[in-house]
Amino acid sequence: MSREAVHSEAAPAAIGTYSQAIRANDTLYVSGQLPMDPTTGELVQGEIEVHIRQVFTNLTAIAEAAGGRLNDAVKINVYLTDLGHFAAVNKIMAEYLQAPYPARAAVQVAALPRGAAVEADAIIAL
Repeated sequence: MSREAVHSEAAPAAIGTYSQAIRANDTLYVSGQLPMDPTTGELVQGEIEVHIRQVFTNLTAIAEAAGGRLNDAVKINVYLTDLGHFAAVNKIMAEYLQAPYPARAAVQVAALPRGAAVEADAIIAL
């Protein structure tokens, strides 16, 4: 099996001992993306929709760096500190993805790194 790290300058740098994504053969495993601006490295400001869009923009940038598209995701996991934002996730996912939509889990968590309200990771078929 071949395994290589994928990095995009258009997405935030990893804030720990992990890669933005790992390509293993024809599958891309994208690490959890926070709503961080890749230029400043800080969380974006604004309503939850702004945060969710930034997460999906970051996922898109990493997919494209690997030669893929976010729309080729087969599985997306979304982590929220408040499941009350579930409808906003659905709305914004529909802006970034087309049917057939990927499999998905959306779970409420007690906390996320840097005090973020949302994080998402993805598995993408390349």
